[in-house]
Amino acid sequence: MTFLRKLAPVALLAAGHLAFADADITNQHATLTTDKQAIETKLIERQQLFGNPTYFQGRISPDGKWMSYRADVDGVSNVWIGKRGKIDSAKPITFDTHRGIPQYRWSLDSKYVFYIQDNDGDENWHMYRVDIASGDIKDMTPYGEMRAQPVMQSLKHPGKILVGMNDRDAKWHDLYMVDIATGQRTLLEQNDGFGQYWADHNLKPRLALKSRKSGGYDLYAKNDDQWQPLLFVPAEDELVTAPLQFSANGKGFYMTDSRQSDTSQLSYVDMATGNTTTVIEAGEADIENVVFDPKTHKPIVYSRNLLVPTWSAVKKKHSKLAAELNTGFDGSTNVLSQTNDNRYWTIYNDSSNRPADYMVFDAKKQSAEIMFNTNPKLENATFAKMHGTEIISRDGKSLFSYLTLPVHADPDKDGKPNEKTPMVMFVHGGPWARDSFGFSPYVQWLANRGYSVLQVNYRSSTGFGKSFVNAGNREWAGKMHDDLIDAKRWAVQQGVTDNDTVAIMGGSYGGYATLVGLTFTPNEFACGVDIVGPSNLETLLATIPPYWESFKSVFHKAIGDPNTGEGRELLQERSPLTHVNKINKPLLIAQGANDPRVKQSESDQIVNAMKANNIPVTYALYPDEGHGFQKPENSISFAAVSEQFLGDCLGGRVQPIGNDFAGSSIQIIENGDMSKHLAESNL
Repeated sequence: MTFLRKLAPVALLAAGHLAFADADITNQHATLTTDKQAIETKLIERQQLFGNPTYFQGRISPDGKWMSYRADVDGVSNVWIGKRGKIDSAKPITFDTHRGIPQYRWSLDSKYVFYIQDNDGDENWHMYRVDIASGDIKDMTPYGEMRAQPVMQSLKHPGKILVGMNDRDAKWHDLYMVDIATGQRTLLEQNDGFGQYWADHNLKPRLALKSRKSGGYDLYAKNDDQWQPLLFVPAEDELVTAPLQFSANGKGFYMTDSRQSDTSQLSYVDMATGNTTTVIEAGEADIENVVFDPKTHKPIVYSRNLLVPTWSAVKKKHSKLAAELNTGFDGSTNVLSQTNDNRYWTIYNDSSNRPADYMVFDAKKQSAEIMFNTNPKLENATFAKMHGTEIISRDGKSLFSYLTLPVHADPDKDGKPNEKTPMVMFVHGGPWARDSFGFSPYVQWLANRGYSVLQVNYRSSTGFGKSFVNAGNREWAGKMHDDLIDAKRWAVQQGVTDNDTVAIMGGSYGGYATLVGLTFTPNEFACGVDIVGPSNLETLLATIPPYWESFKSVFHKAIGDPNTGEGRELLQERSPLTHVNKINKPLLIAQGANDPRVKQSESDQIVNAMKANNIPVTYALYPDEGHGFQKPENSISFAAVSEQFLGDCLGGRVQPIGNDFAGSSIQIIENGDMSKHLAESNL
């Protein structure tokens, strides 16, 4: 691939499968709405917000001849291709009937499309390829229970791809050269301890990462068929510093690098000596995305993201191109792919209060045309505007956050509330991830129901430098939670909401934060919605997937080391399960039975403990999901339960459950205070 993002560190959260569209429904509960709101903002159906988008994940093929995207075939997301610029010519090339295709990519010779699938959310990804000419589909990794990791392709070696596979040892991915047409694999590296490999443009593995138990990692270079240490990345830098790709001649590689600064710079490292040259100086935020020329493999433009992505040129000759990315689109932009000749770029354009557009940018002419809107059916729907803001924590840290107000509370679209509304604090997962500006079905659903939504990039969030990331170490349920409380109090001071009308909701770490909110600070939130959140940090660390072996030191540094008495004491103290008897507010929990990151036992434990303490809880289990929701029917059903739950708690508008459980695998294990609503749904 010629466009590379900085490698994401291990995060607990996997995004759910979401989508959106329009409808007019009679509201059941209208305690928060005014006549003005009812007229201006029709209640949008959950099926339209959480069903599959009309079009999604658009790409231009590397040869520039084809366009591709994901769209439904009989209600299931599949891959379609057609002639570039002619969406009416597109036809499906996959025909999955179960969970749909979650991700796909093109072969660099444009003859094949790759996609991945797991088994009901277990994240044991197999990699498939589709022959564009014949339609033949082949599993390229038919080796039982294993997890495939695509590594790279090269224009110098069409028809080949490097893939990591852990069928020999679940902890480590061996590196294979795979023939795309036949699926035949050739072992290049048996892996006995490297967390990741990078290859040069001749598809030769030249760089590998090995974590130290004490923290940080070494980058090894391969010389004369021997791996030798090249440079060391200290523990404080390991979540900000990572290789990107090799130079064209293979004598060095580019990397995002925070070793000499707080935020990352773009560096070039000499493979022979390890000497580092600064290409782009550090700025106010980490370098987020870098676009490389597909043939010269030199960086062209890059972006940083405090509140919205801002693009800059590496060389002055590309300044106009960077300026076009910043001002030539209506919203924030991200570059998703490029053609092999670097002429056509696929751009994701997002303005937050309408479904996003996929654009085709002609880098030669520096002009763009729309590929498609993700959901044209919503063209006339009314959505709320997201506003970026900086909140200062009690110890002086900048928490770059996003506030979305219901349309009736923000008539001037300036982010200043015209009236108070109940609020949902929506906490991102990871925690080594971040909230960003853009259209979110969850946020728009909540705003449409009458809630303000606050998304906080608390300490440990990525993108804001290593000091900010490391400020979260050993602060789970500590200062990381203080940041959320400080942001809540800011919202109260700004007149967004009242102190007693705030719910907390999130997935993975966000689910953990929800449980922390209701146990450590039981009087701060009116209720909580936990999606696949860990309740016991000791059992969480004991059951992480085996292929995260290389990253154990990162978890131990951040959360607590279970191999020491002090660490075990910290893990127990910071576990919501330890404080379960303090829960005095309504709690809704959702869990995927096949979740490999946060096991079902994490939800089972706290549900059982609440029952033992006679504390009501609503518990929804999905036997065909993992770490979040991929099937739209499951997303819709959980939104229906959540909406009733939040309506009872905060009084927002509620769409009756109706038939929104149809096709879902939802099992209500405990119904808490939801009995009357669930009885109406015949579940």
